[in-house]
Amino acid sequence: MSLKINEETQRILVVTAVSTERDTVLRGMHNNSRFDVLVAGVGPAAAAVCTARALADNKYDLVVCAGIAGGFPGRAEVGSLVVASEIVAADLGVETPEGFSSVDELGFGSTRIQVDVNLVNRVTGALLAAKLPVSTGPVLTVSTATGTAARAAELAARVPGAAAEAMEGYGVALAAHNCGVPILEIRAISNLVGPRDKSAWRIKEALKTLETASKELMEVLI
Repeated sequence: MSLKINEETQRILVVTAVSTERDTVLRGMHNNSRFDVLVAGVGPAAAAVCTARALADNKYDLVVCAGIAGGFPGRAEVGSLVVASEIVAADLGVETPEGFSSVDELGFGSTRIQVDVNLVNRVTGALLAAKLPVSTGPVLTVSTATGTAARAAELAARVPGAAAEAMEGYGVALAAHNCGVPILEIRAISNLVGPRDKSAWRIKEALKTLETASKELMEVLI
């Protein structure tokens, strides 16, 4: 489904996990009335419920999942941005003696939701023009955040090119997809996916980057 740009009636729903992310996005967008920015809660289930409820109550032309995230080393460094090319439920499946099998492999559904390539290119181009460091690639949704190098390596092998890991994107995307509304996920990288070293986290810096990105997102989408 194509996104309609520059229409007077266009409304955009932005879904964040926590209030700090919501407030950051609102500052960047200067409380623009064309954007509704919600706090969904942490995890794909809470995100899906919140998004579905909002889409049932109002008509939106685009849904954006926004916030901070972990970046995969070599793909998205701390302080950079990631625009999802696809949104992947990376741990939705079963463990077997031979390893992990996704619901795709089991024949029970799909773990991947594609993002419109024209929308990805439009947003990425605007962020690059603003001299913000940005990359594109799959953004993984997990229910348990990665805390070891082994787990990070496993996920990177499972989804080649994985750029970032967060906890809400697939829930938001599935609700939007089921309502026929285009989806976008944008993440500011606060830490690297792997061992949980809080001393290396740069949450304040990532939120500042998210605020700047939100300003550019507002200008490119309206």
